[in-house]
Amino acid sequence: MQQNGVEAIRNLGLFGHQGSGKTSLTEALLYVAGAIDRLGRTDDGTTVCDFDSEEQKRHISINTAIAALSWHDVRINVVDAPGYLDFVGEVQSAMQVVESAVIVTSAQSEPEVGFDIAWNIAAARNLPRAVFVNKMDRENADFDAVVSFLRSKYGNCVAPLQIPVGAGEKLNGVIDLIEMKAFLGTGRDVECVEIPAELRAEAERYRELLVESAAEGDDLLIEKFLSGEQLSHDEVVRGLHEGIDAGKVVPVLCGSALKDVGMTDLLDIVVHEFPNPTEVGEVHGVQPATGAEQSRRCAESDPTAAIVFKTIADPFLGTLSYFRVMSGTIKPGTSFLNATTMKEERLGQVYHPRGKNHEPAQLLLAGDIGVTAKLVDTHTGDTLCDAAKPIKLDFPSTPEPCFEQAIQARTKVDEDKMGPALQRVTASDPAFKTYRDSETGQTVICGAGETHLATVVERLRKFGSNVDIIERRVPYRETVTQKAEGQGRHKKQTGGRGQFGDCHIRLEPNPGKGIEFVDAIVGGSIPRQFIPAVEKGIRQAAATGIQAGCTAIDIKATCYDGSYHDVDSSEAAFIMAGIIAFNTVALKAHPVLLEPIMAVEVTIPDGMLGDVMSDLSGKRGRILGTETFAGGTTVLKASVPQSEMLRYAIDLRSITRGRGSFRAEVAHYEETPPHIAQQVIAEHHKESGAN
Repeated sequence: MQQNGVEAIRNLGLFGHQGSGKTSLTEALLYVAGAIDRLGRTDDGTTVCDFDSEEQKRHISINTAIAALSWHDVRINVVDAPGYLDFVGEVQSAMQVVESAVIVTSAQSEPEVGFDIAWNIAAARNLPRAVFVNKMDRENADFDAVVSFLRSKYGNCVAPLQIPVGAGEKLNGVIDLIEMKAFLGTGRDVECVEIPAELRAEAERYRELLVESAAEGDDLLIEKFLSGEQLSHDEVVRGLHEGIDAGKVVPVLCGSALKDVGMTDLLDIVVHEFPNPTEVGEVHGVQPATGAEQSRRCAESDPTAAIVFKTIADPFLGTLSYFRVMSGTIKPGTSFLNATTMKEERLGQVYHPRGKNHEPAQLLLAGDIGVTAKLVDTHTGDTLCDAAKPIKLDFPSTPEPCFEQAIQARTKVDEDKMGPALQRVTASDPAFKTYRDSETGQTVICGAGETHLATVVERLRKFGSNVDIIERRVPYRETVTQKAEGQGRHKKQTGGRGQFGDCHIRLEPNPGKGIEFVDAIVGGSIPRQFIPAVEKGIRQAAATGIQAGCTAIDIKATCYDGSYHDVDSSEAAFIMAGIIAFNTVALKAHPVLLEPIMAVEVTIPDGMLGDVMSDLSGKRGRILGTETFAGGTTVLKASVPQSEMLRYAIDLRSITRGRGSFRAEVAHYEETPPHIAQQVIAEHHKESGAN
């Protein structure tokens, strides 16, 4: 693929809700541009961008994929981001490395939440963007309804640049409202003709909306428009170009990815209207050693800096690092400083990516996207830069995981491989975290949702660790509510030296102070050297629980009497005496089960507040208050038992149709209702084989 300079590069992101047709649109653009010679289908798993086995099995995009094509001697790097809500972190990363975005929506319905998320992220970055109304060849396609909804929601910045010729099975092309010409045909066989007479009036009506939006992109033009003067063709083109670059005008295009309608027009608009990398200003970061602000121009003459925006761990190919060259140039075999880890990395061969196939590159210019393999200490979000002029570039933080599940290895071999496999997955996926829960003994995986974690499990299996998802245990705790006393006596005769330890203890509630041991022995009934052993035994017994096998907390234990044997007493014997004493007395001190209570903050659209409050109340939650913010958003605060929150990410997504989010952390512990405590205790007895 020919390289014609930084100005001849376009980085285009495709975003939108799951099922809107982004991957099919990428496929159609590649085909029309001649980058591939046949069209693949997502349903068949034959597209360029959905090459992962999980993507082919689930018929959804999981990873951001990049495919390069050439159109009118311009290299276009198409960045196809997932639309499934579990992978919104991929959308944020992809937005960081493109200069323009096409947000795709279906012609059959109002834009869904994935569209809103992409729009909001692009708007926050002031990213030039367009809307592509896809699936105009399907039944019930309604371009007018989609445009009306978008303009009512986002205002006059939404400007129809095209209208369809026909719809459903009769879709035959599009009308260009700038040139006022019809482009009929599919794929590469497109013919420019006059607008059909029956569509002339509709085209004129939509052109008025376009001209109004174009005028709003320029102060001089809006004055002329409001005074009633006609804008010339060149003025409309200039207003649109400046408005698109500034994010003030969002053109609406239409067509069908599956039928290859509207693809040539879309590529023309990307080349002629969307900015090249030199037009979007400098990128910013800091000097790693001092924290001083730094910037780089997207120019070959500036020191090299590249951001790694995607990492894929492959069991056969190793680690693949996808990066965007923000400034300078990159050649194979060059060494750079990783400004995040402050370690040197040497790049081997670099490639232009096209799905799973990569084209070797001898030089990557500023603004281009590449991929390389087997970097040792480089992960997503890291900056590779010139060691003489280091810079750590800004990179968006990944949303915190909100859904947890526990996993269990099938065999000892799988367990041995699980740790390294988890490390490789964690390194390649910033939205994924894992930890070992010391209280439940489970390995916990954390992600954005059920599908996200299901794909993580499949990746672990690819790395040789067969694991299964098991029920997540709640880290309950236990305590006592009354004062009680009793004896712990350990006596054992084995033929030689025996074992003897005897202690009397008192247990009582100790709110907020953990396990506290008090030595109240007087008169030497227990020798001083054995007192620590009694304490150790009590603490060991508390760690294994009273009734449900959960850690016991907030108990004051006083050892006030005991006895010993001159020969048979030992540290081990008094440890056992302490364990026996705790287990005996704790049952008499009215033990209770404590459950963790989460402090929850739920962010939702205003109209959904009632449903969310009702759902949390049904989960034994206590509503603490609400706060309303501009833009129709409400934050609801509540206290909810953790046992009721295990699948809340899924419940909230269902209630709010994906428009709600939440944060939760353990705030404190409260006594568990008796009927739930009985279930937990009964389950523990069943698992442990106790009577």
